[in-house]
Amino acid sequence: MYNLLKGKKGIITGALDENSIAWKVAVQAYNEGASFVLTNAPVAMRMGKIEELASQCKTIIIPADATLEEDLENLYKKATEHLGGKLDFVLHSIGMSPNVRKKKEYNDLNYKFFQQTLDVSGLSFHKMMQVAEKTDSLNDYASIIALTYIAAQRVFPDYGDMAQAKAVLESVARSYGYHLGKTKKIRVNTISQSPTPTTAGTGISGFNAFLNFAEQMSPLGNATAEECANYIITLFSDLTRKVTMQNLFHDGGFSAVGVTEEVMAKFEQA
Repeated sequence: MYNLLKGKKGIITGALDENSIAWKVAVQAYNEGASFVLTNAPVAMRMGKIEELASQCKTIIIPADATLEEDLENLYKKATEHLGGKLDFVLHSIGMSPNVRKKKEYNDLNYKFFQQTLDVSGLSFHKMMQVAEKTDSLNDYASIIALTYIAAQRVFPDYGDMAQAKAVLESVARSYGYHLGKTKKIRVNTISQSPTPTTAGTGISGFNAFLNFAEQMSPLGNATAEECANYIITLFSDLTRKVTMQNLFHDGGFSAVGVTEEVMAKFEQA
């Protein structure tokens, strides 16, 4: 380890089980010297093993629904009290679509569900930053990261209304990143990760087929959850103080490739 986060304090959202990117980030952040609190929505906490992670990282869990400002106010208040000061990093690893869960086709969406998707997966990022700013919970030069996916820019039919939520998320990162950069030199970025076999990812129809396709399309192969965690640690560290308002592709090169020999070979006529 390099002690990249020695003395830094933060909040990590969304850790469900050991397959979660947020779980890997927590382990790596702890190994790099950070102290932090964990948080997730109460309903998600009942589904996962976050208590095990908290024990491993010697920290506490503060339940919070990221769509509710009062929950976020309580989260920041208790986090700064427990950690003994303002925060240096925040990970937004929150996403949920009732339409995708219920396998609703894109041309037959339930609009109440659609609004929930946008609120949970996109607007919650704005809320997390706005509440943090209003409660003065962030140190100057802090780093805020949210996880996204290339479906915000390109069509992946089975991704459904999550594509719009990720587009909102990325736009919020740019707009709020400008504001926080001007006022407190705080960095705000999104990481567009390879398809990753997390609990959320594997719930998408056709996931395994697309995982294999992305592997064939990526010169370096798909990025794993652990590799994504390593990247996030560098973005939390002081080594990346001038990186902000970016959507950073961490996908083995997938986003820059039109086609590969391996994929072409599958369509060649015998």
